[in-house]
Amino acid sequence: MALSRKLLTEGEREVLSIRTHVKVLTGSAMVLIVTCAATGFLLAVSRNTSVVGPLRILIGVLAVAVFVFLVLLPFGKWLAHTYTITNRRLVEQRGILTRTGRVIPWNRVNDIAFEKSLLDRIFGCGTLIIHDASEQSGLRLRDVPRVAEVHRTLTGLVFDLGSRRDRPEDATERDGQEHGGLGTR
Repeated sequence: MALSRKLLTEGEREVLSIRTHVKVLTGSAMVLIVTCAATGFLLAVSRNTSVVGPLRILIGVLAVAVFVFLVLLPFGKWLAHTYTITNRRLVEQRGILTRTGRVIPWNRVNDIAFEKSLLDRIFGCGTLIIHDASEQSGLRLRDVPRVAEVHRTLTGLVFDLGSRRDRPEDATERDGQEHGGLGTR
């Protein structure tokens, strides 16, 4: 579960928790393979030089630096970037050391759209664009796995919330809350 239970409000439940598609790590995987191959090759070739010790240390330090910054760090960012969908809101969280995020309550959502490029269609992912009733631009959730299924889930949540608001018994209850809980105008 991406969102801690202590951050859920009373009556709120998690519907879906997802990360971006693993395709975002393709470049890091390629860097890892090339780094391992190049390191092995350079260590093998360096045996025949007169400065074996310092050269091998330099090769090792460079390999570790490439691994940390181009493989481990992107993996950590991918692992820390989550989208949590509850029955009341969408929560995006990202960041390893400094966590940032955005919360959009479903009652403020105006539009939910999705985009799928050819590559996205091959990998089975896409981008969701959620517009809400705020001054900020729409929230773009990139590389969402099973984007059509997630789109249907989000649309269903928004429609369910809208249909509950339209019921007369909910309107009376809502009016009472707006006017200090008295239930009268």
